[in-house]
Amino acid sequence: MKAAIQVKGLRKQYNQHEAVKGISFTVEEGSLFAFLGANGAGKSTTIEILCTLLKKSSGTVNINGYTLDASQGNAEIRKSIGVVFQQSLLDDRLTVRENIWHRGKMYGLSKKELATNYQFVSSYLRLEDIEQKKYGTLSGGQKRRADIARALIHRPAILFLDEPTTGLDPQTRQFVWQTIKQLQAETNMTVFLTTHYMEEAAMAHHVVVLRQGEIVAEGTPDALKTAYAYDQMELVFHHTDEGKQWLMQHNISYSEKQGIFTVRVESTLHALELLKQAEPLLASFEVIKGTMDDVFIHIMEQGGAA
Repeated sequence: MKAAIQVKGLRKQYNQHEAVKGISFTVEEGSLFAFLGANGAGKSTTIEILCTLLKKSSGTVNINGYTLDASQGNAEIRKSIGVVFQQSLLDDRLTVRENIWHRGKMYGLSKKELATNYQFVSSYLRLEDIEQKKYGTLSGGQKRRADIARALIHRPAILFLDEPTTGLDPQTRQFVWQTIKQLQAETNMTVFLTTHYMEEAAMAHHVVVLRQGEIVAEGTPDALKTAYAYDQMELVFHHTDEGKQWLMQHNISYSEKQGIFTVRVESTLHALELLKQAEPLLASFEVIKGTMDDVFIHIMEQGGAA
């Protein structure tokens, strides 16, 4: 597939501190790409470089076919991207419609283009109920809808979302993601995401994990779960002592709390094998799948070593 973003050997040095240490990655066109890392990992620095807000120390960056820092390259990159920052860029004193139209004019859109694009973002973000309200009077969820509309008013090929749902209620978070997935499906837009919600990262096509300025893991969510997480099974026996004895006889490691035994399983087949053997002793069981939370914690603790 075509690369929407190509990064090779990217570095950023601040005096004696190297915030980004020669990282390389590719974001495929039309994909949802998740960029993860703890605070201070270098995520924000990388995003600011990709969005032309910060100058890189070395390396090459190509975005939507344009080379960062090349003659006219940055101007074309800015036209190609939309960015939803954690902090809003909109004016509290203006209405939602006024804010978004003003931003559209900054991209040099004609009146006809602006009207067409505004109808496009208004439809996707359902702005009809808030477009005449002043931005400063909106709730957090309403502001986020307006922020995303502002980032989309020039119909960018690539949308950067920097923790877009932090602090939002579950219903608004669901709406934001329904909108993003609909946009991707209908426009083939590329989405570059940073998030602290691992269930959002689990929706990505590809995930890169950054630690202290270096990439320590990357792959699909399923591949990362296979490498860094594992499934567990919770077992409840008819008689706790008999269950404990059975586990010890079969040399199975476990933890136990209030009569619930937690056992690590290597695969679905492994779980089925254990269940068949233990069936006469079992009162109930539950298989708990490994999650992206497990992946992230493991990588951060181990530095990427599976």
